[in-house]
Amino acid sequence: MRNKKIIVVLLLVMTLSLTGCTQYVKDDGKVVKESTNGQNLVSNILCQPENKDVIKTYEKHEVDIDKLPTCPKFTPASGGYEGIWSTIFIKPLSWLIIQIGLLVKNYGLAIILVTILIRLIIFPISKKSALQSEGMKAASKDLQKLENKYRNRQSQQDQMMKAQEMMAIYKKYNINPMSGCLFAFIQMPLFFAFLESLYRIPAVFEGKFIGFNLGTSPFNALFGTSFSFSHFIDSFGTGNWIYILLPLAVGLATFFSFKMNSGLSGTNPEQEKQMKLMMNIMMIFITFVSFTMSTSIIIYWITGSLFTIIQSLILRRHKDARNGKKRIKE
Repeated sequence: MRNKKIIVVLLLVMTLSLTGCTQYVKDDGKVVKESTNGQNLVSNILCQPENKDVIKTYEKHEVDIDKLPTCPKFTPASGGYEGIWSTIFIKPLSWLIIQIGLLVKNYGLAIILVTILIRLIIFPISKKSALQSEGMKAASKDLQKLENKYRNRQSQQDQMMKAQEMMAIYKKYNINPMSGCLFAFIQMPLFFAFLESLYRIPAVFEGKFIGFNLGTSPFNALFGTSFSFSHFIDSFGTGNWIYILLPLAVGLATFFSFKMNSGLSGTNPEQEKQMKLMMNIMMIFITFVSFTMSTSIIIYWITGSLFTIIQSLILRRHKDARNGKKRIKE
């Protein structure tokens, strides 16, 4: 019953996350991009931009930004009620990013700190997920033996006995398949919340971090807003080639995050092979998509992945140390 309630709550959160309210400035049906960094301009931004070119673009397309507060004066109550998702998640998260950005004087650093803060808050859940993965690895030999035992036994009675023995193995290694999925369910709405918040805060997409424009995607940095190959050649002279390092960092961070936090040791070699193939496909897909993501979103993703890697290393060392003490006592 408890697991069913958790599933309902998670599905509700995911549903809310998929009904985001980001709206873009359009001209003849096409999304308008900011000329200097290629950022898709959002019409329902939360606070006033400071860049004069951005302000002119908004005015040109008759977007009323005069009534908006400046970003330092933005509060979760600004703009009134905009629905559950925006009011409960987007605005408070945006306010937190702005306040930390003002405190540390850099919004790229603010994104990193807010990401770490949120990951620390949900650490009990992500810890359970990581422990479930470690438990699956430890139980892999027993699960493999069980699979071999019932490989050619397909009767209903045999399958029921197999299920009972599998549950016994799960109990032996403290594995709860449901709790291992919690973090995966929570991470998706978190990503959408960050995505929408960062796109709706002008102070973020107008800012920079260690030389990277937070509103620029690697694709726009390399090919420009007109997607010109000549711009790609010029990028090596202007220094924009450095943006290609961002997708590479995403790919590496994602790969090690998946590897450290996945129980790939399945019940049989074929299943393990399929899981590895799926992980590689996901890693390639995320790396490819990151070319079109703004630097701010990439910073969030890399920070989250690094947090997962460090968390897994700490939990693994703690587990090894605990097992070592047990062996000494024995």
